[in-house]
Amino acid sequence: MKTSGNAVLITGGATGIGFALASALLDRGNEVIICGRSEEKLRSAKEKFPKISTKKCDISRKQDVDSLFGWVTSSYPDLNVLINNAGIQRSIDLKKGVQEVMERPDNDEIAINLRSQIYLSAYFVPWFMKMERETAILNVSSGLAFVPLARFPIYCATKAALHSFTMSLRYQLKDTTVKVFEVIPPTVYDTELKGKPLEKTDWAISSAEVAQAVMSGLEKDEYEIPAGSVENWLHGSKSDLDQAFNFINR
Repeated sequence: MKTSGNAVLITGGATGIGFALASALLDRGNEVIICGRSEEKLRSAKEKFPKISTKKCDISRKQDVDSLFGWVTSSYPDLNVLINNAGIQRSIDLKKGVQEVMERPDNDEIAINLRSQIYLSAYFVPWFMKMERETAILNVSSGLAFVPLARFPIYCATKAALHSFTMSLRYQLKDTTVKVFEVIPPTVYDTELKGKPLEKTDWAISSAEVAQAVMSGLEKDEYEIPAGSVENWLHGSKSDLDQAFNFINR
């Protein structure tokens, strides 16, 4: 997959991994469009990179997804890459019943982390299949899709489902020109996944490191792109994954 000369839409592109990907893609001469829920964060991203195009959009709302697809395909008819990056992560204690699951419906992990990725992929697949140029969909899942962290049960479940969906989508499109990639980061300390960035640690990496891994993986047509320690999890045995699960949940 070429990493230059593309027109790319990145959901959740104003901060964290999405913003790092936008920066890396701009450096390689791509046209980059980002969307997000916060006008302030989109404006800040635009100030840092004036060449970025922005669109306010809440991808948890189907009507916003409908509007986004219509707007971006009309305004950028050469758009050939979709990066499904937007996501949130909530700590939920299921011993409390539905209390924490139901609160803050605006932060619905299933809608943001999974349903929107499915909707956007379904919109763009027919569009991409009509194009003569190389096209791609990148879904950003997580190492926690393979080794869940129990305090984030819904987040981990959505990422595991996104991994499964990406595999199926890739198989369905294997005889087309649409390439389907999965980006699999570990904990990233400079994102706002939990609402604010984390402190830097030995076991977390930066969003820029994820973006670097993505650029390298795209160039090599590596359809599963792990970053950092996640690579060991992808190739581990069931026993290895069980040990990792017990370690991170201790």
